[in-house]
Amino acid sequence: MSDATAAPLFKGVITALVTPFRNGEVDYDAFKAQVERQIAAGVDGLVPVGTTGETSTLSMDEHKAIVKLCVETAAGRVRVIAGAGSNNTAETLELAQHAKAVGADAVLVVVPYYNKPSQEGLYQHFKALNDAVQIPVLLYNVPGRTVIDMSNETIVRLSKLPNIVGIKDATGALDRMSQLRVEIEPGFSFISGDDPTFLGYMAHGGHGVISVTSNVAPDAMVALYQAVQQGAWETALGWQDKLIRLHKVLFADASPSPTKYAMSRLGLCTDEVRLPIVACSQAVRPLVDQAMAVAGLG
Repeated sequence: MSDATAAPLFKGVITALVTPFRNGEVDYDAFKAQVERQIAAGVDGLVPVGTTGETSTLSMDEHKAIVKLCVETAAGRVRVIAGAGSNNTAETLELAQHAKAVGADAVLVVVPYYNKPSQEGLYQHFKALNDAVQIPVLLYNVPGRTVIDMSNETIVRLSKLPNIVGIKDATGALDRMSQLRVEIEPGFSFISGDDPTFLGYMAHGGHGVISVTSNVAPDAMVALYQAVQQGAWETALGWQDKLIRLHKVLFADASPSPTKYAMSRLGLCTDEVRLPIVACSQAVRPLVDQAMAVAGLG
């Protein structure tokens, strides 16, 4: 439960890192370079092996190695929030325990997918994590991917547990965050998981974003956030207008294939993904190129 006098533990631009591949293997050198690029751009945190990191196609050994490498490379310069989501509670506990052991600052845990648990099942899943591993937990509600929508009532209930410190909200429903904010004590981190509505989310009282777009345009995302923090809403709106096409087109094909294509254009990694995701389609690539140009990325 959040301390009424405490500031949110997490805020700002937090990048949901892609996992680079080369010839079917994890490209750890490209991953390290990506971490350095993000830190140089001024992001506030990093999420290795979240949904954007293609965690569902990684082996357990790969998943753990990426988290460890991210923590070691960041070396305390920014917060590392390790993806630890699963539709298997025991596996979630294992991933969270590993994240704690290697020094991650928190874990991001998605609503269990496919199983379609009840709201009580969701509560018990996260309570088991809260009780078993002493590490801050960000809930992750993304019903577009998990089918199940964590209700406001369940979120409020979970917020009372000591290790549940915030939520990544990818519903895009801005009014829900306002409803939650008046029900949950101050200090709980409200983090957008939807780049296109991030600006609006901040206007509703949000604290930051876990961003896919910042893989490609971290400087611009940081500038947008800083403008909001300064109350420079017209400047923030200008950045929003530059980024909105990129926000949308990065999901015009199965994520993260458009993001990896954009990053390959910038020489950051290959555009390789793992099945069942396939490389960004030829139809979408020109749209990515156009959005990058509008965003000032060539």
